[in-house]
Amino acid sequence: MESRLQKILAQWGIASRREAEEMIEQSRVRINGELAHLGQKADPEKDIITVDGELVSVLERPALVYLLLHKPLGVVSTCDDPQRRRTVLDLLPKELRSGKGIHPVGRLDTDTTGALILTNDGDLTFGLTHPRHNVPKTYRVLVEGHPPQEVLKMWHRGVLLEGRKTRPAQVKVIENLAYSTWLEIVLKEGRNRQIRRVAQQLGHPVIRLHRTAIGSIQLQAPGLGLLGVGEYRYLEDVEIRFLKKAVAQVKDLSDDRRQSKF
Repeated sequence: MESRLQKILAQWGIASRREAEEMIEQSRVRINGELAHLGQKADPEKDIITVDGELVSVLERPALVYLLLHKPLGVVSTCDDPQRRRTVLDLLPKELRSGKGIHPVGRLDTDTTGALILTNDGDLTFGLTHPRHNVPKTYRVLVEGHPPQEVLKMWHRGVLLEGRKTRPAQVKVIENLAYSTWLEIVLKEGRNRQIRRVAQQLGHPVIRLHRTAIGSIQLQAPGLGLLGVGEYRYLEDVEIRFLKKAVAQVKDLSDDRRQSKF
């Protein structure tokens, strides 16, 4: 059965859909010996698909893997880095780094720490990084100064970034220090450097930014303890079901939107 090439590469654990698109644009992918192009379809059971000259075999699809990583400061949330900086994959053992197609779901800035999901489930990655996803992400944020209630209310209601208002956020004070404040912020969107940009705009720049949870998936989970910095663990079955349910809801919303056009 034919599918878009980037979807095939994601489903077979080669890369996320976004990374697969980059591979295609970089002329690293061929179909039946010919260079592939974005939007092209293929049948993995009939067509010969290669990435960097290596055959993509439908018979060797790796088992699906779901991990939670505690990303340290200074580590890049990509599979490889042209500047040769340490990546999140470098924190995994060799048996998970090679041939599994594991990649980060979304990204944390290099100077942001905390919870990051890694998987080779391309459909899950696509759903969780879709603009319509509603999985809340919880952050512990240290900002300069002491934001007054009016500023916190503005942050909660939404702030214009590049002409588009951010979604409502949960914002509450955790602790007031002498010259700074710890906040807990819960977002249901993930625009580029969103928390840092909003905090700067509101006059209270971020000093430290740490993600503690993705939905119900926590760095400090009941019965599992605190996941150490740079460590990873396999997701529990209940956590995987939570993520797949969230992805299914995104798909249902997209299907409803398509049907409403006819």
